[in-house]
Amino acid sequence: MSPLITVCRDCCCGTVKKHPTVDHGRQLTRLREIAARHGGTVRVAECLDTCETSNVVVVQVKGAKPVWLGFVLDDTVLDDIDAWLAAGGPGTDLPATLALNRVAPAGTR
Repeated sequence: MSPLITVCRDCCCGTVKKHPTVDHGRQLTRLREIAARHGGTVRVAECLDTCETSNVVVVQVKGAKPVWLGFVLDDTVLDDIDAWLAAGGPGTDLPATLALNRVAPAGTR
């Protein structure tokens, strides 16, 4: 499993204006560390068009449907993503803690 984690960083996600208490640079660094630990990578995307659920992170692995997570605003969510990837990530059951962050992709709502 080589996860690809896409992190939205545009008008809402990743901005101090919308989320002034989040250290967005540190969050991106942590996501890169998490992805690398599981043999994956992180890419930064412009708007994923789910602004109402920012900060948005999409986790995908080959052969499984991408999982969209919103409100990724603190270390607890990052810890949950890390543990889920260790357990197999997309294609396995989403832990209850992360299920609270699951959001619908743009165009499917």
